[in-house]
Amino acid sequence: MISRRDFLQVSMAASALYGASGFGRWSRLAAQQALTQDQLLQFDTYGNVSLIHVTDIHAQLVPIRFREPSVNIGVGPNRGEVPHVTGADFRRLYGIEDGSPSHYALSSGDFAALAQAYGRVGGLDRVSTVVNAIRADRPDALLLDGGDTWHGSYTCYHSEGQDMVNAMNGLKPDAMTFHWEFTLGSDRVQELVEGLPFAALGQNIFDAEWDEPAELFKPYKFFERGGVKIAVIGQAFPYMPIANPRWMFPEYSFGIRDENMQAMVDEVRAAGAELVVCLSHNGFDVDKKMASVVTGIDVILSGHTHDALPEPVQVGQTFIVASGSNGKFVSRVDLDVRDGAMMGIRHKLIPIFSDVIAPDPVMTKLIEEQRAPHMDALTEVIGTTEELLYRRGNFNGTWDDLICNALISEREADIALSPGVRWGPSLIPGDPITREDIWGVTSMSYGEAYRSEMTGEFLKVVLEDVADNIFNPDPYYQQGGDMVRVGGMGYRIDVTKPQGERISDMTLLKTGEAIDPAKSYVVAGWASVNEGTEGPMIWDVVEDHIRKQGTVTLDPNNSVEVVGA
Repeated sequence: MISRRDFLQVSMAASALYGASGFGRWSRLAAQQALTQDQLLQFDTYGNVSLIHVTDIHAQLVPIRFREPSVNIGVGPNRGEVPHVTGADFRRLYGIEDGSPSHYALSSGDFAALAQAYGRVGGLDRVSTVVNAIRADRPDALLLDGGDTWHGSYTCYHSEGQDMVNAMNGLKPDAMTFHWEFTLGSDRVQELVEGLPFAALGQNIFDAEWDEPAELFKPYKFFERGGVKIAVIGQAFPYMPIANPRWMFPEYSFGIRDENMQAMVDEVRAAGAELVVCLSHNGFDVDKKMASVVTGIDVILSGHTHDALPEPVQVGQTFIVASGSNGKFVSRVDLDVRDGAMMGIRHKLIPIFSDVIAPDPVMTKLIEEQRAPHMDALTEVIGTTEELLYRRGNFNGTWDDLICNALISEREADIALSPGVRWGPSLIPGDPITREDIWGVTSMSYGEAYRSEMTGEFLKVVLEDVADNIFNPDPYYQQGGDMVRVGGMGYRIDVTKPQGERISDMTLLKTGEAIDPAKSYVVAGWASVNEGTEGPMIWDVVEDHIRKQGTVTLDPNNSVEVVGA
């Protein structure tokens, strides 16, 4: 008799073949310039349960461009494993043809040229079209939002998240979990969550004073779909007080809490759950480790690290799905659940090519209503770029270089520090730079641009601390985003070294001199987690700098030497 594990492996292999044939079809259609909405949405309906997953939208209501990373280093057990495979290696791994639509959607190479050919991606009205099509095929499909939704744009900042709440309510999700949402502040989060017509989940969101589950958020919710009793367990971002300002949400504590996760899985199984889904904002590597520690989870819908993978990754009996970011993808997951167990899976990562997928007019109208009061400010052209401007990868992207240049110039600093965040749309050479574009890479509720003095010794401590948050071989200690972006200073990093020994050869670029541990340097930065930080807002600093330049050009950034990758 075939075992459940063998059955799952066979089903997974079939799913992989299905995905591969889809990519080949895209390539042929691209050559014929015949990529259609029907082809993007084509799916052989399977089993009796469908999940729809979106995550890390970062308040991007309208179509954008978004370049995937060219550098995504894995360490420890994840060295060389997806999602830490990029560029041509990624395309070879998944059988993706160079120049194809999937090359553009999933890989970084030749991005500017392919962007000209294939246009923009995303747009919540196009996402709505895809969701509606899946629901037409499988009316009781569950739509699950992985968080980082109420953050990342001009309109989201000025409406304190209301624009995204309104738009997402139009999509009618069944549940969501959280990360950047908490940087709206506890009071605003409570106000918004109390008004949601769907479940706000987080088994790891606790009351900080009593170390008990926070009443505002539920650990899980049951759904009856396709004749199956489904439990969806929420997992909010575990490292909120480390990565973001603790003072904005002092009532709450987080953490992975995998022992509590196991207790929740056991609890829902005892209550009759036939399918257990974890809606997670852990990040992919953390989800992989959690899947190896916690038993009984069938599917983890992964968020936070913005990975877009055309196939699920299996860890034990658990399948992990990664659905990208910025509204660029929607994942459809069909499951065969019989006799209280998941017996098979079929998955498709659907790229939202905004010139191919027709907008849902109802959602278009809703989006226009959110944006209408701000259109003059959003569309004002501040300058033009001759560069490909992107942010995504373990080290500086060109948007980060531009921000660092602005900090050094406008704040009269020797060195600039900019957070290693992953969000923010891309621009291609020749694009105008609008105020909306600037806010798309700077918008946050603690955007003050500070100016202070730091010793060389302290700067090394900062770099070492961030490096350990990223390159600690234990995923449970990877508590940051990507490496802090640095302007005005070069350094060498060996990702194989232990904590405190990764950073060396720190150099002040304007003089070529080694950074003196005992000397103080003028440092400008932004997004400090310290309460009471003073300074102009970063979007104003960047706007002033771009206005003075007119046309943005950047020198190649070769200031970081990476060893051991």
